[in-house]
Amino acid sequence: MTAAATPASSPVNAGERPGTRLARSRRNAELSLLVLAMVLVAAYGAMVEANVLDTITPTFWVPAAALSAVFLGMHLVIRFLAPFADPALLPAVALLNGLGVGFLHRLDLAQATPAERAELATFAGIGGRQLAWTLVSVILAAGLLALMRDHRSVSRYSYTLGLAGIVLVMLPAVLPASISEINGAKLWVRVGGFSIQPGEFAKLALLVFFAYYLVRKREVLSLASHRFLGIDFPRGRDLGPVLVVWAISLLVLVFEKDLGTSLLYFGMFVVTLYIATERVSWLLIGLVLFFGGAYLAYVLGEAVGGPFANFYLRAEIWLDPFGDPYDKGYQLVQGLLALGTGGLFGAGPGGGQPLLLPEVQNDFIFAGIGEEIGLFGLSALLVIYLLIVERGLRAALAVRDSFGKLLAGGLAFTLALQVFVIVGGISGLIPLTGQTTPFLSAGGSSLMANWLLIAVLLRVSDAGRRPVTGVGGKLSRPAGGPPEQLHGAPTEVIRP
Repeated sequence: MTAAATPASSPVNAGERPGTRLARSRRNAELSLLVLAMVLVAAYGAMVEANVLDTITPTFWVPAAALSAVFLGMHLVIRFLAPFADPALLPAVALLNGLGVGFLHRLDLAQATPAERAELATFAGIGGRQLAWTLVSVILAAGLLALMRDHRSVSRYSYTLGLAGIVLVMLPAVLPASISEINGAKLWVRVGGFSIQPGEFAKLALLVFFAYYLVRKREVLSLASHRFLGIDFPRGRDLGPVLVVWAISLLVLVFEKDLGTSLLYFGMFVVTLYIATERVSWLLIGLVLFFGGAYLAYVLGEAVGGPFANFYLRAEIWLDPFGDPYDKGYQLVQGLLALGTGGLFGAGPGGGQPLLLPEVQNDFIFAGIGEEIGLFGLSALLVIYLLIVERGLRAALAVRDSFGKLLAGGLAFTLALQVFVIVGGISGLIPLTGQTTPFLSAGGSSLMANWLLIAVLLRVSDAGRRPVTGVGGKLSRPAGGPPEQLHGAPTEVIRP
């Protein structure tokens, strides 16, 4: 036997079978990044207390320690259940989640009287509830990793999940406004003191269905009927699925009164369709359909009113927020002023006035944080989101089966689009939406759904990065497809 291309950093394990490619799991790198993320969260908490209380209490580290215990538990789950998963996903999400908890605790301090601030319990208020929701969300994500040992197994339930997704999407629209509407958008289901946003879970169910459907139909949808300006356009009879999803997204826009949710669902399908067919024409058709439908809703809102009136009002506020800055445009104006006040470097953690912002713990948390960390700090947050999206797309490229590629690519794009619609709404790029900022905003629905999204990405990346094993020079196929084009750490090849 001769060893070929054997790096010193990858020694051959005693008793290793011939024909084995070894790859590092990178779990130690994940642990190191996780420790760094929690140190940053603790430092953020200390700076908040220094600015709000003019002192740093002996318990400033407790929230970061509690989060560290939760995320360390998730790290151990990944180490045993998905050992070859991407090592950057968990630390990046943990940093965002930790900063969100820290900012919500900062809001608790701001709402308390000066005499009560130093005695405020660490696990009380909005910050304490978010800590509890973080624990629940991480447990759900760990449970999903334990149940779904192969991402392809979920495709068996694609039609059931598709139906469940449609029901969850439409549920707030058919319920009375008294239990489903907040700030003009019907996205919630409230029963007593408990509320849930079913659309957050619907996006996961619908993506599974979209991925499964497009794997089966992509050859038909890839056919071109004619070429225009160098772009191949599909046949007219193949437009049916896009038109159906477009109609559903317009119903969401009209009856749930939220542009962001409508754009999210339609964008998920169109981009997944593009990934499946590699036809740019589908993106162009999707853009024309969506913006054409939105403009039609705007015109009907002005001329007819009725179910279109709310969207027309939101569009008018977006076009001229300072036309009525103390009433209809108050939310957007305060958000823009907060971002402007923050400038390049911000007022410092705990140095802003976030309570002037309506719904700062939910819709406007990005503006509240932006006032205190400035443009540079917000850019860093967006880079972290970009890193998560990039790692999701890398998982889609690494995995070998078509269903996994579409699922991971769709999940990564969905996260990116959700960040776009909330940041675009706050900054005045698009009309305000009722979406929450992933991992930052208060609330259990968004946090649980997005942690489940990360769990699926971890499972797909584990399949794509998993080493190939075999006996007698014959390589076996790991979960996720054939062994070609392994991604990850340096590998070792032993040839008989």
